[in-house]
Amino acid sequence: MEVRRLAQRAHREPRQLEAARDEEASRRAGLGASRPEGRRRRVPPRGVPELRERQAALGGNARAGQAGDLAVGEAHVGARRRSAPPHGDPERAAARLPDRPGGDRDCSRLQARPRRRLTRAGRPRAAFVVTGSELVRGERTDRNGPFLAREALRLGLEPARIVVVGDRPEELEEALRDGLRADLCVVSGGLGPTHDDRTIELLARATGRELVLDEALEREIGEVSRAIAERLHRPYADFQPGVRKQATLPAGATSLGLAGTAPGVVLEVDGVVVALPGPPRELQRLWARALEAEPLRRLLERARPPGRRVLRFYGASESAVALAFDEAGGEGEGVDATVCARDFEVHVDLVVDEGGEGRAQALAAALRGRLAPHLFAEDERPVEELVLALCRARGLSLATAESCTGGLVAARLTSVPGSSDVFRGAIVSYADEVKERELGVPAEILARHGAVSAETAQAMTRGARERLGVDVAVSVTGVAGPAGGTPDKPVGLVYLHAAGPDGELAADFNLPADRETIRRRATVSALHLVRRLLAQDRHERV
Repeated sequence: MEVRRLAQRAHREPRQLEAARDEEASRRAGLGASRPEGRRRRVPPRGVPELRERQAALGGNARAGQAGDLAVGEAHVGARRRSAPPHGDPERAAARLPDRPGGDRDCSRLQARPRRRLTRAGRPRAAFVVTGSELVRGERTDRNGPFLAREALRLGLEPARIVVVGDRPEELEEALRDGLRADLCVVSGGLGPTHDDRTIELLARATGRELVLDEALEREIGEVSRAIAERLHRPYADFQPGVRKQATLPAGATSLGLAGTAPGVVLEVDGVVVALPGPPRELQRLWARALEAEPLRRLLERARPPGRRVLRFYGASESAVALAFDEAGGEGEGVDATVCARDFEVHVDLVVDEGGEGRAQALAAALRGRLAPHLFAEDERPVEELVLALCRARGLSLATAESCTGGLVAARLTSVPGSSDVFRGAIVSYADEVKERELGVPAEILARHGAVSAETAQAMTRGARERLGVDVAVSVTGVAGPAGGTPDKPVGLVYLHAAGPDGELAADFNLPADRETIRRRATVSALHLVRRLLAQDRHERV
């Protein structure tokens, strides 16, 4: 059975490594930051040696690879290279994938050229103040700000800013005063009964409203608190000060209901203020109630939801997308474009104002034409959902065999509701003896080629298909580090193999990074390998 393979390895001398690091630092500084108007993102011209590419048939029939043989996109799996399929200009089409140790997502507004923009004076603006010292210290990640911003855009509001602020009163009050300049200010957190829950008090000060006890709310919170006191076998008197505090609101504010004992609050001043609890699930529940409140309903009557076009690419670097965008003429009037690059995927989001529909359509068509081999979706479905849909459409079952990813590929697949009709299971074979026992990897393959090898990856895939009785399987094996690397098999080297009724497909990449980034990249690459295997014409789909 023929196996298509692209091997990409970087063998660097110390001087080349130093040059590569310098080039990488320059690239991060250039690509990760906003550019002044009129500046073009550049493709780094030097400093990283070309990576080899080959295409072989395992078990015989091997021949030298040619550019025309490359299934476009595999050519860029982990690419720090300047390869180009025959349809492209190597100097223009080739660009490296972003390599950001730590895997930070780079989402930047394209700054390709000066542009005119439609005024947005008619669209209400929304600001979001997210409170919590644990967020500022990096102990937790904010999930509320991104959720609220997406909701605002969906509703036709203009997300103006997200501010994360700690619990210091002076800093929180300053953030609230700044947020109140927007038509809608949504605050999350700081609604509890403790001394450092200051949101309501500072909101009253910032809006110039008197604090007033809401007796009906006090009774409602009191009922919940009495139940908690009984459950904890504590006197209700211990809870009374907190109950009174949480029932005291700025004059004119109304309750949206409780999250535990914390009330969501809506207040109409020059604009509208909504205060919601910090836990994301409770915030989302009370946000739905806030949308039904009369002040917010009146505000939304002025909102105008924008149009959106989404293009998702795999294997094309952010630099290549920016170059294609620039060549297509840039955003133009009425269109805002955002590019997010992470783990070999680049997502382009076009937000379209009234009057910009024609420009957005032309821009999307231009990007589609220039980067067609890398385009894998024009909606927001993640790759795991696409893989499951491809299997479902053909009545195929799926399994994974994982080593360095430790089950992350299976986790991505099973995160999709309804995946059980396709996905059968996973074998995490971290140790060599487990590879032998559970997947049937021959001991001689492990002895001759090692656990991290194309041959072992192929044996893992075939073993998963046989042992789990599935139609399609994908395997991952690699060196995630930080220890365990050797000169021949350095940290960052990963082999992937997918097999199904129509054949097999293999790939590998070698990109040094931290452990989390390597595992995440390997997971994404494995999912795309299956997607390519199942695509009707995998020479035309990355």
